Amino acid sequence: MASVRVVVVTPEKAVLDEAAASVTLPLYDGELGVLPGHAAFVGQLGPGELRLTDAGGTSRRFFIDGGFAQVRADVVNVLTAKAVPAADVTAAKATEARAAAEALPSGDPVQRATREKALNRARGLERVAAKG
Repeated sequence: MASVRVVVVTPEKAVLDEAAASVTLPLYDGELGVLPGHAAFVGQLGPGELRLTDAGGTSRRFFIDGGFAQVRADVVNVLTAKAVPAADVTAAKATEARAAAEALPSGDPVQRATREKALNRARGLERVAAKG
């Protein structure tokens, strides 16, 4: 069966390098499903859930904290600031991230942008935590 190779890299390390039957990427404006033979693509990731499904239908999930994705020649490269297995994302961590984001100042445009980015990250954590 055909597959795509998925490589997830953070500034600290390569988090993942394996084959999958399909991949779902959390883009900043929605999701993108990638199957073998997908057209070349470069996109901006948003905070959310990266899903990999193997040939047997088993899924693995990760929280991705934005970044960029490249699809080319059945390889999906994901460059992100943070990648965490979904099992490590709890509702308590998501609630803590939201509280920290809401506590940030929003007086000037830079502060508002920083606060909005933190809130988007907290929303992504909440979505991943909600799925268990």
